Amino acid sequence: MNASGNGTETREAAQGKCSCSCRHEVEPETEGTQVSQPDVVLPDTFRVARFRIEHMDCPVEERLIRNKLGNVPGILKLEFNLLERELTVCHTLEDTSRIVASLDAIGMNPSDLHGNGGQRPELATLSVPVATWWLLGISGAAALGSEAAAWATGVESSPLIIGLALASIACGSLPTLKKGWIALKSLTLNISFLMLVATTGAIAIGQWPEAAVVIWLFTLAEKIEALSLDRARNAIRRLMTVAPETAAVLDDNGEWQEVAARTVMPGQTVRVRPGERIPLDGVVASGWSSVDQSSITGESMPVDKAAGDGVFAGTLNGNGSFDFRVTGDYEHTTLSRIVSAVQKAQSERAPTQRFVDTFARYYTPSVVVAAMLVALLPPLFLGAEWHAWIYNALVMLVISCPCALVISTPVTVVSGLAAAAHHGILIKGGAYLESGRKLTFLAFDKTGTLTAGKPAVTDIVPLGALDGGEALYLAASLDAHASHPVAWSIVGRWKDSGQGRALLPVTGFRNLPGHGVSGEINGQCYYIGNQRLVEQLGLQTPLLEREVQRLELQGKTAVILAGSSGLLAVIAVADTLRGHARQAIDELKSLGVKTVMLSGDNLRTARAIGQGAGIEDARGNLLPEEKLDAIAELQRSGPVGMVGDGINDAPALAKADIGFAMGAAGTDSALETADVALMDDDLRKLPDFIRLSHRTGRLLAQNIIFALTTKAVFFGLTLVGDATLWMAVFADMGVSLLVVFNSLRLLGFFNGKAR
Repeated sequence: MNASGNGTETREAAQGKCSCSCRHEVEPETEGTQVSQPDVVLPDTFRVARFRIEHMDCPVEERLIRNKLGNVPGILKLEFNLLERELTVCHTLEDTSRIVASLDAIGMNPSDLHGNGGQRPELATLSVPVATWWLLGISGAAALGSEAAAWATGVESSPLIIGLALASIACGSLPTLKKGWIALKSLTLNISFLMLVATTGAIAIGQWPEAAVVIWLFTLAEKIEALSLDRARNAIRRLMTVAPETAAVLDDNGEWQEVAARTVMPGQTVRVRPGERIPLDGVVASGWSSVDQSSITGESMPVDKAAGDGVFAGTLNGNGSFDFRVTGDYEHTTLSRIVSAVQKAQSERAPTQRFVDTFARYYTPSVVVAAMLVALLPPLFLGAEWHAWIYNALVMLVISCPCALVISTPVTVVSGLAAAAHHGILIKGGAYLESGRKLTFLAFDKTGTLTAGKPAVTDIVPLGALDGGEALYLAASLDAHASHPVAWSIVGRWKDSGQGRALLPVTGFRNLPGHGVSGEINGQCYYIGNQRLVEQLGLQTPLLEREVQRLELQGKTAVILAGSSGLLAVIAVADTLRGHARQAIDELKSLGVKTVMLSGDNLRTARAIGQGAGIEDARGNLLPEEKLDAIAELQRSGPVGMVGDGINDAPALAKADIGFAMGAAGTDSALETADVALMDDDLRKLPDFIRLSHRTGRLLAQNIIFALTTKAVFFGLTLVGDATLWMAVFADMGVSLLVVFNSLRLLGFFNGKAR
């Protein structure tokens, strides 16, 4: 419900899970925000207001907003989503007028998302308008002109030079100075405040050209930084724009109508034409086509779809046409859940980011104090020149801002999360992206993880006059009337053989509980079942026993076909190893990750599958609680990841340091349970994830070392008097741009690596 028409939702009316640490329920739109003030316990009733802050790009604006709103009575919690430029305020105020007024006072110009019907307004196509670039060009020309005039004349403050400097500041840098003035009034030590001090200080000591060049360089670097951040933002936004906005729906009159996809309800029928993107999740009702599912699962090859097969919103139809029945509305498709998970993940602070934020909180004030000492101590106690040391202090203030440190970590994490999502790997947070490289063990479930999860015929061993093909033909004809999964696998093998013959008619079919089935074909009685059936028929032979034992040692189930004349064949059925399982295990070993299999199946079968996959430590006969004990045992030797199907392996997935869900596309429980979800069944994405984690860790370390080293060098140059203001701006904003560009390289990590 709305409170006084202010677009704020009350606590009771909210739905879904809050991103707050309180774990209360609030509306879905609050998900995906960055949690602040994690120890705040929210009351049972509060309101949630959401705003778009169009110019909130980095922690500078975040800190300004925190300082302004943090102590306002009635405001309980602030949450920031910098990538979407969104602010969520949990409060107990009667309306949002005080919040809006406070944000306006610091130049944030908020847009009420609730007042927009809950829909997110479109982000500006160009974060830096063309007119701004023209003004910056004029500003730069004037600033460089004043510097050239000063160099030519040897005078820093002639009327021409002062006029050019003022023109430069007026054309391009007034917004920056305004932000500095707001920060000064709010007592916020950010880069805008430092630039205001540096510019006014340079003017005060007569350095007009340098003041103009410094503020222009800073403003130019800010705009370039905004454009570079747009690339990371667009990587997330591309996920949200994959699904079409309209759908061809069958109406009550039996006619096809083009309607908004948001209005289509579960149960309605939608038609997809060749080359169109699928608008919603559903199940194919009629027709056939191949579908490119790479936007959801990361699969490089199209997947055939026929009646009964599931389809996902945002995937691309091929040359066929089909109708499908909608299974979920527009807001609850697999694509929507992926987008929601990525948005939430990119907003949660990774360990390195938390360290950097804490470091910056103490670092900047310390350097400001150091700059004041540099300005005062040499002139007061050493008789040094005031002008020179005040200038050095201004240089130190400019170089002190930790922007490069603070902004590099979220951009790196977001780039990694976006690259992984486009590759079919959904990572629930930066913490998992960072810690993946530290995994010592990966524990695998067997059924549905290392194996396909359904039985398939692996061997046909003739024992009589029939060859393998004829034996399979008879077995499939009998099993076509049975309901056991093993029987289905035999029938499926016959259909896949491409023989094209119709199955033989069976009369007198009988189900023999605990043994198998029997029936007559062409007047002859045939049996198919287990060893107990053979023993009951009195057909046991040493040859049969040897073959059955051999197959069972390989972890296979032996099915015996017999006729009234004797034994005909042994058909082996097993849950087969996934095609790329061995390659994935080998790649994991090459990365230094040890592998273990934890299975509830019998030990013999577990060891056979483990041997085929290249896993030496294969454990069987494990109950769910015993899998938990195994994870705990492994954790004593290092961080452990658990790979399962996300349903029956939920306890082990939760116990592990990182839980990986297989084939999570379309599976709610897998997406909810796991920390990392592989959207298809390709185990090779596990080593891909670990490689991405290693690369992310290297980039984070590179950025931090580069930023701190550069600042240390310029601090040293400042203390010996060899640094200038414009050099300081290059050192600060230049390093910021370099670490951002370095971080954005992660977006292309999987280019050319589609599986």
